[in-house]
Amino acid sequence: MQFRQKALSKLQSPEELDVPVRFARPQGRLVLAVTVVVMAAAGFWAVTGTVSSKLNAPGILTHAEGSYLLQSPVAGQVTDVLVEEGRAVSPGAPLLVVRTDQGDRPVRAVAGGRVTTLFARMGSVVTTGADVATVERVTDPDDPLVAMLYVPGGSASTIRVGASVDLSVQSAPRDRFGVLRGRVKAVSRAPQTQAQIGNFLGDSGLAEQFSRQGNPVAVLVSLERSSATASGYTWSSTDGPPSTVDSGTPVTGAVHLSAQRPVDWLLP
Repeated sequence: MQFRQKALSKLQSPEELDVPVRFARPQGRLVLAVTVVVMAAAGFWAVTGTVSSKLNAPGILTHAEGSYLLQSPVAGQVTDVLVEEGRAVSPGAPLLVVRTDQGDRPVRAVAGGRVTTLFARMGSVVTTGADVATVERVTDPDDPLVAMLYVPGGSASTIRVGASVDLSVQSAPRDRFGVLRGRVKAVSRAPQTQAQIGNFLGDSGLAEQFSRQGNPVAVLVSLERSSATASGYTWSSTDGPPSTVDSGTPVTGAVHLSAQRPVDWLLP
């Protein structure tokens, strides 16, 4: 077997003690130094820095006392509608008249407020227990609106009372008017069932919509007031929309969560 001349030379002088050893090139030392600096900076930021995040949830503008569905206590034909949508009514006020076998019977408001929806029309036939109107409980017409958000149950524990909230209002495009400002006023202790949501909002359709991902937690958001805007509330833009915002308007809330240190993500 023949060996190359270079291999034979290597065997003849296996230890080249007199040859200097180069441990690293200058470029390698620079890369190492940069790596050490970056790792040190990342470690310092992980311990001292903070990261903020937001939690998005659907909701609706309403008054704090909610609404209720008014149901007919009798069956028959509606012969008279005594109110219009948007009208304020007092407790016990008649909203419509139903003709029954025993004569005309009024259907009265259970509690005072504002009629937001009338389901019963003149000449329509209603059954006992049928929904005839939605009444929003409003004690004082000047009471401010609130936003009620419905957050998935598993995420609600990260929300703190007093946290700031940015509300995108469906009737006020965000790219033109910005977002409505608010703060978390209360977080429900337990998830809300679809029936509970429907009873509060007076709308079973909305209750079904907010419960599609399971029973959510209700988060009450108070809106920041402002005398400088047409709506009476504070917006991220200077003026906000040129008109008022109405109860029943859908919103999407972005709740600002507590800032966390990155190192906390690594600790058990």
